[in-house]
This record gives sequence, structure tokens and C-alpha cells, in this order.
Amino acid sequence: MAGLQQALHLECQDWTAPPRKTCLPCQSPWGLNVSHLRTASSISALSVVFWGVLLWADSLSLPAWARETFTLGVLGPWDCDPIFAQALPSMATQLAVDGVNQDASLLLGSQLDFKVLPTGCDTPHALATFVAHRNTVAAFVGPVNPGYCPAAALLAQGWGKSLFSWACEAPEGGGELVPTLPSAAHVLLSVMRHFGWARVAIVSSHQDIWVATAQQLTTAFRAHGLSIGLVTSLGPGEKEAMEVCKQIHSVHDLKIVVLCMHSALLGGLEQSTLLRCAWKEGLTDGRLVFLPYDTLLFALPYRNRSYPALDDHGPFQEAYDAVLTVSLDSGPENHAFTATKMSGGAASHLEPEQVSPLFGTIYDAVVLLAHALNRSETHGAGLLGARLGDHTRALDVAGFSQRIRMDGRGRRLAQYVILDTDGEGSQLAPTHILDTGTWQVQPLGKAIHFPGGNPPAHDASCWFNPNTLCIRGVQSPGGLLTLTLACVLALVGGILAYLIRLGLQQLQLVRGPHRILLTAQDLTFLQRTPSRRRLHVDGGTESRIVVEGGSPGSVIQGSARSLPALLEHTNVALYQGDWVWLKKFEAGVAPELRPSSLSFLRKMREMRHENVTTFLGLLVGPEFSAMVLEHCSLGSLEDLLRNEALRLDWTFKASLLSDLIRGMRYLHHRHFPHGRLKSRNCVVDSRFVLKITDHGYKEFLESHCSSRPQLAPEELLWTAPELLRGSGKASFKGDVFSLAIILQEVLTRGPPYCSWGLSAEEIVRKVASPPPLCRPLVSPDQGPRECIQLMQQCWEEAPDDRPSLDQIHTQFKSINQGKKTSVADSMLRMLEKYSQNLERLVQERTEELELERRKTERLLSQMLPPSVANALKMGTTVEPEYFDQVTIYFSDIVGFTTISALSEPIEVVGFLNDLYTLFDAVLDSHDVYKVETIGDAYMVASGLPRRNGSRHAAEIANMALDILSYAGNFRMRHAPDVPIRVRAGLHSGPCVAGVVGLTMPRYCLFGDTVNTASRMESTGLPYRIHISRSTVQTLLSLDEGYMIDVRGQTELKGKGLEETYWLTGKVGFCRPLPTPLSIRPGDPWQDRINQEIRTGFAKARQGLAEPRRSGEAEPGP
Repeated sequence: MAGLQQALHLECQDWTAPPRKTCLPCQSPWGLNVSHLRTASSISALSVVFWGVLLWADSLSLPAWARETFTLGVLGPWDCDPIFAQALPSMATQLAVDGVNQDASLLLGSQLDFKVLPTGCDTPHALATFVAHRNTVAAFVGPVNPGYCPAAALLAQGWGKSLFSWACEAPEGGGELVPTLPSAAHVLLSVMRHFGWARVAIVSSHQDIWVATAQQLTTAFRAHGLSIGLVTSLGPGEKEAMEVCKQIHSVHDLKIVVLCMHSALLGGLEQSTLLRCAWKEGLTDGRLVFLPYDTLLFALPYRNRSYPALDDHGPFQEAYDAVLTVSLDSGPENHAFTATKMSGGAASHLEPEQVSPLFGTIYDAVVLLAHALNRSETHGAGLLGARLGDHTRALDVAGFSQRIRMDGRGRRLAQYVILDTDGEGSQLAPTHILDTGTWQVQPLGKAIHFPGGNPPAHDASCWFNPNTLCIRGVQSPGGLLTLTLACVLALVGGILAYLIRLGLQQLQLVRGPHRILLTAQDLTFLQRTPSRRRLHVDGGTESRIVVEGGSPGSVIQGSARSLPALLEHTNVALYQGDWVWLKKFEAGVAPELRPSSLSFLRKMREMRHENVTTFLGLLVGPEFSAMVLEHCSLGSLEDLLRNEALRLDWTFKASLLSDLIRGMRYLHHRHFPHGRLKSRNCVVDSRFVLKITDHGYKEFLESHCSSRPQLAPEELLWTAPELLRGSGKASFKGDVFSLAIILQEVLTRGPPYCSWGLSAEEIVRKVASPPPLCRPLVSPDQGPRECIQLMQQCWEEAPDDRPSLDQIHTQFKSINQGKKTSVADSMLRMLEKYSQNLERLVQERTEELELERRKTERLLSQMLPPSVANALKMGTTVEPEYFDQVTIYFSDIVGFTTISALSEPIEVVGFLNDLYTLFDAVLDSHDVYKVETIGDAYMVASGLPRRNGSRHAAEIANMALDILSYAGNFRMRHAPDVPIRVRAGLHSGPCVAGVVGLTMPRYCLFGDTVNTASRMESTGLPYRIHISRSTVQTLLSLDEGYMIDVRGQTELKGKGLEETYWLTGKVGFCRPLPTPLSIRPGDPWQDRINQEIRTGFAKARQGLAEPRRSGEAEPGP
């Protein structure tokens, strides 16, 4: 018994399969009462089995270090529900994982690992546990709680992970949520349909898992139109069970009670108590059938298996005679256990009846996941956990109790058995079998033993007929006849109304101001020879003409005699006093005026937008047919862009593009894809307003006329790649791609793909057959960056990745800051502004330019020496310069690493800025040049870039004394008690200076003098100025009263031992210097300084905390 508690407790932990399978025993956190398990005699060897599985797994010789690992997480209430814990999830998962890892045909080059993730019994805690492990596992087995299945599925979809669950209802077709068993609701419906029982009550235990299960089942039943008489939950204790029994007794004509709780055969106290109360209330006399829900989720053993709960020869045994147990069928021998025993594994001492049947369900879920993962890896998806449900179709593999078979849509195919007792024995016997492939229940030759001898009465068959209306469980012939008659009358009335409306529409087509069908007498054609007009032909089917004047005498009214000769050379006419354009159909093509085509033309006639050419009607004649469209005198957008004499600035281009986007947005809002969008089909009127034309032409032609001939490659340059590869049917996303090509034309003022230098045929072939992707090339200087990015989004290869016209419109408005761009208005405003303010504008711009020039020069002079900056501005090469005598200063902050570790990054930046601002102010009083700062290092030089003779050492020495004096009084704002101890090093000698790099050029110093000065600083001491012999000699030669102490021999890296000195002051230097620390050779002075820094920071934090605590202690007003 102690071994059982130990094994169950280990199962409750957040357990990961380790390289060495070792765990320590501990006491069960939820105080397991073994007497409730009803199977104590069969589980006493579980602790031995558990250790056996661990030792067996440890004996595996897989080279795990050389294989990629895929980790799955097993979710469930293993830590709070003792009956769920009997499933031993870690042992079941380990058994399945070991089998997968040993199978040479699975997961080549990879291995499977797992974690058992206890979720608790309440839904919020379970969901929180699921979210907490998003980054630790690649896929999940679970959830067990249907309450958070929708949330978990959405989260898993966002994470790219799959869920393999036997408790969640999921849609067909693969995806992230993969059901490992057939729908339990459909299994129950099939059983109820077979026996004719439709009126059902659902009783659940009070735990979140079972309440959510009942809600899921209720939703499924109601979706099938069944009558749910009662949905309730059962609390602990006999009093609660008696109350539920009274509720069941009060429901009229009830047939089925579904029990969503742990089975009494496996130790479920709530079900056992409820059945005893039902027996007392007389509900188990045959009027009702009780169906346990949990047995649908596993294979309940029944062959040569006795259940102690049925062996009491008392009320429970009699009550259980009213129970029908539906469970997964299991074979006579478990193949998983048999194979393990033959291999000498840890399960050789374990019999199937010694564990909860849910053990096999967990095992099957892991095996299904592994095979789906193997298929995913085989198909090139890699070792990922995303959409593994797509790879479960048509699987057929060995499972725990029966084969795991999946159909072509990824649904589990399984066999269920209906088990019954005879009211006297302790065994279950199969009476019927259900195959989920056909969803038919077949008898096995043994009748069900109902209490009282007869089953509950059948309900009306209409409950299970989706085409029949069930009124209170009775199919009403009279009501059905009335309903049928009403439907017939409504249908006849609708047909008459449709015919009347169709007749009115036919009259409107040829009469009235909005007629669609036009004749030659309605138009006035131009009487002009072809040489008097400029004609632009688009592939023989789309023509554009700019009319060059004309007088009333140059037109005649069309007639039957003159019409053919006129139309041979013209596409322009007058209709109701306005110019119109005739979009002719090709020779031999005559549109058929069907009702559908007339409806389509009416839809086009109703379209009105300032950026879409108006469709005025359809001209049908004996010689030709044409669409009559609004005429735009300035020709097509292609003509406009090719006209080199016309200057197009961004305002002009933005106006045209804005018109194009608004027009296409209108068409898409009307659910009207263009299908032929190109710059030739965008025309410009006399006010420079762009309008889209030829919309609907392709759809009208394809739907009502003969097919068009194959288009030339030049006509396909605007076509989306998916349309080139497919049928070419117009689509919204295809229009977006065409819009992007027009954007390229406008920005570059060149034809599509003009930068490639290939023929149209080659370009079309490359676009249709990537990789590589073939798209136009647009340089950044040809348009705003945002516009180019928008264009690139619009020609994405995947149609779903392209933005909609609403999104394009919003983004383009942001490019122009929401301003309306009109070419005419823009020109007028520009002329007025320039005429009134030209002189003032020039002066202001000149002043602004001069101010910016000064700012730039001042900034450049701060970054580089003036001579170098001037050379760079002139574009000349800056040659390196040799300086024979300079003095270089290096300083740093002692304990800066400790200060940085104890400070926030923003505090470190503020502290360095304050300190270096102080240092920079000191530099203004001396003839020195600040080279750079790196972290806490500060580098200054004198004698360059402007030579100052032998004054370089004195200037640096004076500056070093000033900096040391100011640094002694400097305090950090966030830690004022921490002193800033600066150490400095000086060295004099020759060096070379030059500019390094093209991007962010720097003025750098090179030579041994720089290295020696750095060594002087790094070997110095706090509050000391460490100087070399060469600097001392230069200072002494100046004879300005510098105070120098001998330090002695100092080891310099790369130099050996050299005599060095301390600069301690100067005659006439009146500012106080900080007192150096008394440091003897070998003293751990750096540790002492770091400790002082830590103490200062602790004091600063304590000072900040005390006012906060005192403020919290003050009473409120």
C-alpha cells in the first residue's frame, strides 16, 4: 500500500524524463484514501513497476546527445484527483516514448521526450499551467478539462503548437487541436438512436472538469435537436445525491441519464452514492437507463474481469443493473504489454488490470502524436509541433488496446462495445458493438438484462430525423401539411413577383432616361478621317483617342446607311450632349442578352464614382457591339507617363495614385473585381482626374460570350502570378498586385519591369514560376520610402499577404499626411504662393540654410579637428600626420565596474554625462584636444592637431591637476555618499594622427606613445597622476614649479621595469587636491574601494527607503 501511494505521488509531480530515471519518494499531497480505489489488491506492485520502467528506460542505448529532441507535455489533474492519478501518466507516456524512440522507422535523427504537467482541478489554474509551459514543450497531450479547450486551441494556434486531446471536441480537417478519440457525443447519439431514446438528463460531478464536460455534451445534444430535460451537478454527500434524484424524478418521460463523473467501478464515490439513492427512489426499476460518460474515454476491461464494487450483493449491485456501460473495445491481449514482456522491460511485472484504463488512452495519444510528427518531418516541415493534425490522415498503427486507425479526414475510427450486467454477478458482458466508421450499432447475440424485463419505451423517431419537425416528441401530419401548403403558396407568390419585376426591368432596359440597351440612333458619330486624330491602341482591344477639336459641322447623326463606314475608323461619339467612348467587342463576338447579363449591366450602370468611368449603356448593332463609356480627353495614364514634356512632381503623382486607389476601393466595396487593371485602363480627364475604365469588360465577356484569344505577353505584365498560373479569373488580391505594378510605372515613369531589360515573355515566365521572385526594381530616390514599402507589400507572392484596398487607402493617406491631392488645386495654390511670397521665401530659405550650415560646421568641429573637417567637406583625402612631440592623457574611474553593477543603466549614463560635462568644461581653459571617451576612459592630447612647441606637457599637466581637483568634489546624484576616485596617466612622445573609416569617421592616434600613456593610467593609483620619465623631463625643462615625487620602478606591460613619477601639484595652483589613499605594495586596495562603494550604495538605498516608509505610515486625511 505504501508503494502505491509513493508511485501515485510521483505521478503527480511536474515530471520530466531525465537521463537517469531516478526519483525520491515523498508523501502524497492530497491524502489518498486507498479504500476508495476499489482496486487495492491489484495495484500493490505499482511502485515496483514504476522503478522498473525507470531502470528499463535507463538501459536504452540511444545516443541522445547526438539527436534532436522533441519534448511533449502531458496535461491533466494528476496532482489533485486520485482516480485520474491511477492512470500513471508518466509511466504510460514513458512506455509510448520508449517504443517510439526504439522504432528505427520513426523520427530519424531525432528522439521524443516528455514532461508530465499537473494542472490542478480548477479551470483557471489548469489554463495558467498550460500557458506557463508554452516555451518548455513543443506539443501537448491534453487538455483533459474541456473547460479551457477553446482557449487552449486558440493559444496553441498562435504559438504554433498542437494539442492531442481525447476530451476536446474539435472540427474536422486537421489543425492544432487533434482529437485522439471519436466524438463521445456522437457515440452516445448513435446508441440513443439505435434504442430510440431521445429524452435525456445530464448529471455531472461538482468538479470543474466534469461540469465543463456536461456543458460540452449539452451543447452537442441541443445542436442535434434533442430534448434535454435536466442539466445539473452533484455535490459530495448523500444529501446532494438525494436532491438530484428528486430532480430526475420530477422530469416527465425521461429515458436516459448521462453520468459525467468517475465510474463507480473505478472508485467514483459520487456515482456510487447517486446510484444507491436512485435505487432508494425507485429510479432503477427499468424506467431509466444510466450511461456513464467517463468509460467512453478508455477501454474498460471486461474479459475475465470481475469488479469488486459489483460483488456486494446489495443495493449497488441491483442499481447497476440499470446501467449500460459504453466503452472502447479492447482485444483479448494487449500487444503493447506483450511486446514489452517479451523484451524483458519494466512492464513485464505489470498486468493491464493493475492500472486505470485511462493509461491506454494516454499511451495511444502519445503514439498518434509521434506518428504525426514523423509524417510532418518526412514531408519537410521539420521537427515542429505546428498543425500536426494535418498529418494524421489515413494512419493505421498499433495502439494500446486496439489499432489506431484514422480516416482520410483525420478522424479516429474505433469500435465501442455496450457492456451490461445480469444483476447478480460481478462481471460485464458485451451485448452490442458500435463501429464509428459506419456509426451503426450491431447486436452480438446477447440480450441486455433490463430491470423489470423490458427496456424504457421508445421516443418518437422524429427526434433523430434532421428533416422532420418534432413537436413535443410527436410528428404532426396535419401541421406538416399546413407548413407544406404555406411554403407552396409563398413560392408561387415569389415566382409571380419575380416575373412582374423582371418584366418591369425589361421595359427599363430600352426606355426611360436610365436605359441600358442603346441603338445607333441614340449616338452622334464623328465624321473625320483617321489622320485627324491621335489613336492609341491597347492590344487590339482597348483603344484610347484624344479628340483634337471639332466643330458641329464635323459630326453627323448615325444611320443604318452611314454607320458601318463611320465606325470603321472611330471610337468616339456624342451621347446626350457628352463625349463617349465606344469599347468595341472583337469582330465576330456578339454578347448574348441573357437575364444574368442584363443584371450585370444594370449593376455596372448603377456605379457612380468620380474615379470610375461611367458605364452609359450597351450598343448592339448588326455590324458591331460596344460598351458605351464616359470619355476622358487626356488619354490613358500610360500616355501621360510616357510624355517626357510633362513634368510630374510628387504632388502630381500622388494625385493620380490617390485617384487610382479611391476608384479601386470603390469597385471592391461594390464586390466588383476589375481583372484587367493596367495603366492603359486608367484614363485622365481634362481636369487631370484619373478614372478607371474597362471594369467589368472581362467578366462580361467570359460569362456571356465566347472565350477570348490568348493575350500577348505585353498584356500580362500587370497580371498577378496566381492568375498567370491558374484560370485567370478576376480577384481582389489580383487587382492589388496590378495596382502595385502601376505604382512602379508612376514612380519610375517607365514601363513595367523596365529595370530588368528582359522581354515581356521572359518576365511573364519568371513571374509565374518562382523562385526566384521577379519584381520591378525601384530605387529609393524615385519616391517616398513609405510609398515604395506599400508597393512591395502589394506585390507579395502569397495573395493573403497583400493588403486590402481599405488598408492601402489608409496607408497612402498617411504618406500625404491625410491631405487631399488635386493637381489643379495644387498648381493654383503653388502659383499664388510663389507670386506673393517668392522673395520672402528665398530670403527665409537662405537664412535657414546659413543657420543649418553653421550648426553643421559647429557639430563637425566638435567631432573632428577643423583642418580635418574642412578637408572632408572639400572631398579631399585626409592624409595621416606625424607629430614629433605630444603629451597624451588617459584617466578612468576606480571601481567603475562595481558602480555599474549596483546602478541602473540610465543612472550610469547620467553619472558619466555629469562627470564628462565637468571634464569638458575644464578642457576649454587649456590648449588640449579631446580625442574620445570609451566607457569610463577619458583620453586627451596636447600638441596636436595644432602644434604648440614644448607646451604640450604643461597644458596636459595643468589640465590633469584641474580635473583631479574637480573630481575630488564630484558626487553622483543617485549615490552621493560614494566618492569618485579618478586615476590618470601621462606620457610624452611622438605619434601619428589620422581619420579612420568612411561611415562615422573618427580622428584616431597611433603609436607607442598612446600605448605607454594607457599603461601609465592602468598602473596608477586612485587620486594620483602617474607620469613617465619623458613627461617629467619636459615639465622640468619648462621650469614652472611642478611638484613631482618619485614612485620608483613600475612594471609596464610590454615595457618591463621603468622609473615612474607622481605629479602632486604646482607652484601657484591654489585649488585643493583630494588626498590619495595610503597604499603599500601588496595591499588589496581595490577590494577596499569596492567595499566602500557597496557601503555607499547601501546607505543611499536606505536613505531612499526611510522617507517612503514614513510616508506610508502617516495616516490619511
